[in-house]
Amino acid sequence: MSHLATRTAACLALLCPLTALAGQPVNVEIFDRTAGRVLPVYWHAGERHVAGEPGHEYEIRIRNREYGRVLAVTSVDGANVITGGTAAPDQGGYVIDPRGRLEIDGWRKSMDEVAAFYFTTLPDSYAARTGRPENVGVIGIALFRERVANPVTRERDSVAAAEAEPRPAPSLPESRGAQGAVAPAGRDSATGMLGKLQNDERLGTGHGQRRDAGATYTHFERASEEPDAVIRIFYDSRRNLVARGVIPRPDDRYVRRVPDPFPGGFVPDP
Repeated sequence: MSHLATRTAACLALLCPLTALAGQPVNVEIFDRTAGRVLPVYWHAGERHVAGEPGHEYEIRIRNREYGRVLAVTSVDGANVITGGTAAPDQGGYVIDPRGRLEIDGWRKSMDEVAAFYFTTLPDSYAARTGRPENVGVIGIALFRERVANPVTRERDSVAAAEAEPRPAPSLPESRGAQGAVAPAGRDSATGMLGKLQNDERLGTGHGQRRDAGATYTHFERASEEPDAVIRIFYDSRRNLVARGVIPRPDDRYVRRVPDPFPGGFVPDP
């Protein structure tokens, strides 16, 4: 595979016979491309949540911590990011090289392009515009390890090599056996979306402007029919997450703390 300076190692896997992996082999981040920052994760009731900014483009970053390839079947709002069909773990996904990193920044339109992800109103989301609004507000990644025909003990080359930043390479999709055609393109840009937003409206992911994102096919045989791990990241506006108690209110320290009649110390200046 040729290596480029701007893309990370990834491939779209064939839908082949499947089989088990243990442990969570990846790290996942949601990166706000417009603001240029990783979105902080808020844990609530055992689930991850991030606050999206309406109109901002974003990408899903997945880093493979393993010394073997892994398959990441990825969905946004219940739709497969490669085919646009209603997502299921047995569908095609992206293959990430050992110790490699994948950046998924849009709905795949061809082997050369994606339509950018951006936070928008629920009615304008890709899922809602294709008649599937029920699962808007969640990003999902089903992870599979690759079956090894003749298992051998993998030895780490060195600590330095293990911790080295993986070299970027092009993403590679693969679609044999993919279910459901990609829906027609929607809005070509997120421009002008801010004026349509209602403060209390749930966020979804829109079908944005086209961007270059080359990909190729690869073969991948899963080690298990069931994913080793399923990562879920819920998202919504900051206002809504605060209202639901996911993000603490600035004044929560006044209402949640149990008063102590003898906190100790002398009288400080106010």
